Formats: sequence, structure tokens, C-alpha cells
Amino acid sequence: MASPSTSSALQPLPSFSLASPPPPSPLETFAADPVFSAFLSPSFDSAAFSSQALSSGSAAARAESLQESIRLLNLHLRSEVLSRHSHLLSSLLSLRHASTSLSSLRPAADSLLTSLQRARQDLATPRSVLKSHTIQLSNLLATADLLHHADRLLRLAARLRDERLDLARAAELHREVRVLYEEKGLAGIEAVDDEMRRLGEAAGKLRAEAAAAAERGMDGSNQNDIWCGLQVYYNLGELRPAVDALISKYKVSGIKSINTALDMKAISSASSSGGPGGIQRSGTPQIGGGRKASEALWDRMRQCMDELYRVVTAIWQLQAVLTKKRVPFTQVLFLQEVWQEGEPLLTEPVWEALVKAFANQMKSAYTASSFVKEIFTLGYPRLFSMLQNLLERISQNTDLKGVLPALTPQGRDHMVHAIETFQMSFLALCFSRLSDYVNTIFPVSSRGTVPSKEQIARVISRIQEEIEVVRTNGHLLLLVLKEIGKVLLLLAERAEFQISTGPEARQVSGPATPSQLKNFVLCLHLQEIHLKISSTLSTLPSPASDLLARPLDAVYRVACDAVAPLFQAMLDRLEGCVLKMHQQDFGGENLDGDVSEYMEEMQRCSLLFRNEFLVKLLNSGSRSETICTRLVRKIASRVLVFFIRHASLVRPLSESGKLRLARDMAELELSIGQNLFPVEQLGPPYRALRAFRPIMFLETSQLESSPLIQDLPGHVLLHHLYSRGPDELESPLQRNKLSMEKYSLWLDSQEEETVWRGIKATLDDYERKVGGRGDKEFSPVYVLMMKIGNALVQSRS
Repeated sequence: MASPSTSSALQPLPSFSLASPPPPSPLETFAADPVFSAFLSPSFDSAAFSSQALSSGSAAARAESLQESIRLLNLHLRSEVLSRHSHLLSSLLSLRHASTSLSSLRPAADSLLTSLQRARQDLATPRSVLKSHTIQLSNLLATADLLHHADRLLRLAARLRDERLDLARAAELHREVRVLYEEKGLAGIEAVDDEMRRLGEAAGKLRAEAAAAAERGMDGSNQNDIWCGLQVYYNLGELRPAVDALISKYKVSGIKSINTALDMKAISSASSSGGPGGIQRSGTPQIGGGRKASEALWDRMRQCMDELYRVVTAIWQLQAVLTKKRVPFTQVLFLQEVWQEGEPLLTEPVWEALVKAFANQMKSAYTASSFVKEIFTLGYPRLFSMLQNLLERISQNTDLKGVLPALTPQGRDHMVHAIETFQMSFLALCFSRLSDYVNTIFPVSSRGTVPSKEQIARVISRIQEEIEVVRTNGHLLLLVLKEIGKVLLLLAERAEFQISTGPEARQVSGPATPSQLKNFVLCLHLQEIHLKISSTLSTLPSPASDLLARPLDAVYRVACDAVAPLFQAMLDRLEGCVLKMHQQDFGGENLDGDVSEYMEEMQRCSLLFRNEFLVKLLNSGSRSETICTRLVRKIASRVLVFFIRHASLVRPLSESGKLRLARDMAELELSIGQNLFPVEQLGPPYRALRAFRPIMFLETSQLESSPLIQDLPGHVLLHHLYSRGPDELESPLQRNKLSMEKYSLWLDSQEEETVWRGIKATLDDYERKVGGRGDKEFSPVYVLMMKIGNALVQSRS
């Protein structure tokens, strides 16, 4: 039974008629049919289609449908032919006409082909002859050109044999000949080859003369010779390799000199004069050869420094010429022919190579040769000086305007860094030498030991020797001073440990005790160290002396600490004597003319201080102010200031009391000047003492206009005026019910403005008391004190 699709495809078509419109194309119908669309596919497989039809169970119906479709296609083809009948007939006539035309053209084409073959045969012989003649002519021209160039080369070579030619022109001709030989292919011509062999020998002589000229100029700082040599190389076309060869030669020479300088076997053999000498495995000369080996080592180091100077300055001379000279005509710098932007200049890689070789040799010598290590450690200042002299010579002789110097700051530092191991050993040895001696004279295990004067002199001498050795080497001097600073701090620490303390070291009532005598010696020793080292530093640059400022301050402080308690006890004793002034009667009339008891006690104390203590501490031969001199000056000044203060506080003070007080002042001046310090050199305290004595005898009305008040502190004059005022004008110590000692301590800690405020409070109290009584007239002392106080405030503002 046929499927619905098959029956649909086999439905009867309307009858074909030429008059009716054309039916739809069967191909369009087949494309829409699921069965027949497979026949339109490019990949149609008849076997697969048959197999499918047989397996579907309707093979007969499928065959009938196919027969019907074939019939429809035949009908459609027939209708197509009928509809295009006139067009097909026209095309057939055109084909017949074309065939007739082609038939008539075939004989003509055969005739043309025959004519072309005959013409080819006629032209073959002339063409062959023309080709042969062309080859001959080409060979003739090539031969003529070759002969022309060969003749030119031979003529140029003949010119090269002219001895009057300078090197630069000869190099230019030689390069021209070589370029002509290579570019024109003149190899193989016997005469030319012979000439080129001779020119090769001449070129070798040119290069040798150019190298000699360049090296002569580099060694002799003659830039003209260098330029002549470089010009020859440039004309030869060999500037870059020639410059590289020169640099390599000098660099190798410098490295060789470094290796030779530290060759201990060579040093030992050179220093031995046929004796048993020789070098041991440790790099130490045998017995008896050490001194000669040391001298030989330093001599070789000197030669090495000279060679390094020669190498670096030579390369710098080469670099300077390349930087300044230009190629003729093009005006391009020679430097641009051998150097690319971004590359280091010529001297930099050479210096780096020399520094690297020097550093490696120094490191090897330090670790492998105990002899070299010892010589360079002990003689490091000499080694450092050699290196510094080398760097200074190079810098000075290559620092010209318009040309970069041979060395950069970094390059200098790298060379100095190469001997840093020896520097560290030298500094450690310097510290060890000094610190060991300090530990010897100030042992930690013993606290009662005091070094002798000779031992202290030896410490000073050794420190000065260490400074003198490196005085001229600025950087090394700073490093040595740092080590000396450590030693001075150690010395101060050890000396401080030896200082005696306690009541025995502070007593001032009798002869000096052993503890005090020991402290005196320590103080004088440290004072001597401070004085001598400071004197040595005064001849050095300020940065160098600044390095020892703190260590010297530490020494100075310990020296002061050794005697400061004694001097403080002296001052306390003298101030106690002055305080007894207030136990003396200065308000009575007809007082005797004897010296006051407190002043007699002060004279006895000052004389005791002089005989028992100061004569042991003060050096009469010293022209500079010592520690003890400064302390004595301080005590003398303080005693004068303290005396004037308490003399101004004396109340009541009669005319007879003024005379006694004036006599006490004279005795004080004499006692201080004879036993402690020349009073004329004390400055303001002495002037205040000399001014207070006449001020006591002036009338109150005369005080304001007296020039003497300029030498007195304001509070002293104000305190003195209380003794001239009425009883109801109380002083600050009366108003506050203070003792003389406490009030004096308060005055030590206060400024003039604060003291004035305390005084003004008493003046305000007096003003209220007078006002309370109804009086309108104040004491002249009150008026004067107000004026002085207000003027004091205005001068301070």
C-alpha cells in the first residue's frame, strides 16, 4: 500500500497544452517532497536509497512512484524544448556558421606557422654570432676595467713607497689600496698580489709607528702625538680595535704591577744577598731577612703606585684626545667612533679593573701572608699615605677645564675601601696599645693605685705619637682620634674608680689626709692629660678636635670630681664664717678698732686652705687656667659676693659699725688676695666690694646720683637701704621670719625681679602703716627704694 506522500506525488497532472501557462517545475515539487528531495542532494547514494526502500516494505509502490516521476520529468523536458524551440534553432545556426569560418581559417594558420618556422631558421645564425660577440665585448670591458683598477692600485702603491709621506697620509693611501683590492676583486693578479704582500709589511710598520706615537704621547702627556697615532689608525679604518688594544695593554700593565708588588717570593729573593734568606710557607721571611723584605715590599708598593699613576693618566690622555679631536671634513668626534652613548668612558672600566685587582691582592695578602699583614698593619699610615698621594696626583693632573677627570668620588672611595681590612687592624692595634697601657696604670683589681707622673707623661706621649703619625692624613686622622676618644673615656672611667670619697676626703679642718692627697694627684694627672691633649688638638682642624671634645670633657669632669667635694667644703666653711657676721655688733657706738672675730676666723681658714691644700694643687709655673685655678677663682668670687650680700643685710648699722665693717672688707680683700686668688682679677665681685665700702658712708640723698651704684647688684643696694630706714620698715627676712641662712639660700635661687617683688611687699606694708597713722610724709629711704626698684624693673623689661 502506497504511503500518503507517494500517492500525493503520483496524482494525475493536467494535460500538456502549448496554449496553457507552464506548470510548476517538477524539481520544485521534488525539493519539497521528503522522498524525492534525496535525489537532488550532491551526496545521493542509490544503494542506500534502494536499501531503505526495500526495508520499508513498500518497494513496489516506491518503484511505481519513481516511474511516474520519470514520466513527469520527460514531459517537463519536452515542454521546455518546445518553449525554447526558436532560440535553440538560432544557436544551432550560429554553431554551423562558426564551424564554416574555422574551416576557412585553418589553411591560413598552417601557412603562418610555416613562415614563422622558416624565419626562425633564418635568424638563428646571426643571433648566435651576436651572442658570441657580446660575450667577447663584455670580457674585454671587464678586463679593461680590471686592468684600470690594477694600474691605479699599482700607482697608489708606488706613491706609498715615497718616504716623504707622513704617517696619516700613508695610512689613508693604504686604506684606499686595500678597499680597491677588496671591492674590485683584484685577487689573483700576480703583480697586484705581490704588491699587496709588500703593502702588508708596510702596513705593519705603519701600525707599529702609530702605536709608538700614541704610547709616547700617552706616557709623556703629549696629546699631539696621541692624535697623530689615532689619526693613522682612523685612516687605516682600525680606530676602534686600536683603542681597545691600547687600553688592554695599559690595563694589563697596571694589573701586573699590582701582582708583582705583593709577590713575596720575588721580594724575598730580591732582598736576600746570597744568604740563607728565602720565604716560608706562611709568607714570612726567614730569620734575618725581615727588615730587607720590609724595605723591598715598600719599594715595590711605591713602584706599583707610580705604575698605576702612569696607566690611569695615560688612559685619561687618550680619552681627552678622543673627546676633543674631530674627524676632518665630517667634524665628528673621534670618541663617537669608539664609544656608544650609555657606555662608561675609557678610564672608568680601567680603574674598576685596577681597583678589583688591587683589592683581591690586598685581601689575599692579609689572609695568606702574616708578614705582609704585619707590615701593612703597623705601617698603615704609610700605606694610606701612598694611596692618598696616588689619588691626589691623579685628581690634580686630570682635573682640567672642559675635560672630565679620570676619577670619580665613588672611584676614589672604592680604592680606599680596598685596604679597609688593614685599616681596621691598624685602628684595633692603636686602641689596643693605648688601652693596654691605661689598664696597666689603672688596674681594675686595685683601687688604691695612683699612677706616677712618668706614667702619665708616657700616656700623653703615646697619644701624641699616634696623632703625629696620621696628622697629615685627614680621613685617617679622624679615625685614629675616634680610637683615642675611646681610650680617654676608658681612662676617665678608671680614674673615676680610683677617686676617694667620704668624710676623710672632704675635711678642711686640718692637714690633708692620704685620701685627699691621692685625689690631688689624680686631679693633677687628669688635668695634665687634658691640658696637653687639648694643646695638641689646637693645632688640628676643627672637625678633628671636635671628635675629642666629649672624651676630654669626661676627663675634665673626673678631674673636677676628684677635688670638687674638697672645694665645696672650703666654700661652705668660708660662708659659715661670713654668716657669723650677724653675731657681731655693728649697731653700737664707740666700737673698738680690732678686726671682727668672724673675719679673724675667715683669715685662719683661708690661710689653712692655702698652706694645706692649694699649694699642693696650684702650679705656679702654669700660664693657662687650670682646673684648680678655676675652682679657686670660683670660691673667691663666691666669698666676695656672699660677704657683700650679708654686709648689706646688717641692721642696725651705726657709724662706728660702718667703720668696723669697712675694716673687715679691707681684711677680706687682703686675705682673699694673699691666700686664694688675686682679687683684682675677679671682675664684677671685686668691683662690687670696692663700691660698697664708700657707699656705706654716703648720705641717703647722695646715693641716687652716685656712679658707684652701677657696680652693685640691685638687691644689695636695696637691702643696705633697710639699715637707713625706720624700724617699722621691715626687711623681707623680718617680714617672713626667716633665718639669715635660709634667706641667703632663697636669694641664690631667685632672679632680681623676684627679689624686688619681695622687697616691694615690705614697702607696701610700710606704706599702709604710714597711711594708717594718717601721715602723708614717707621716709626718704622708702622713696629712694621705690625709684631704684622701678628702674630695676624697667631695665630688665
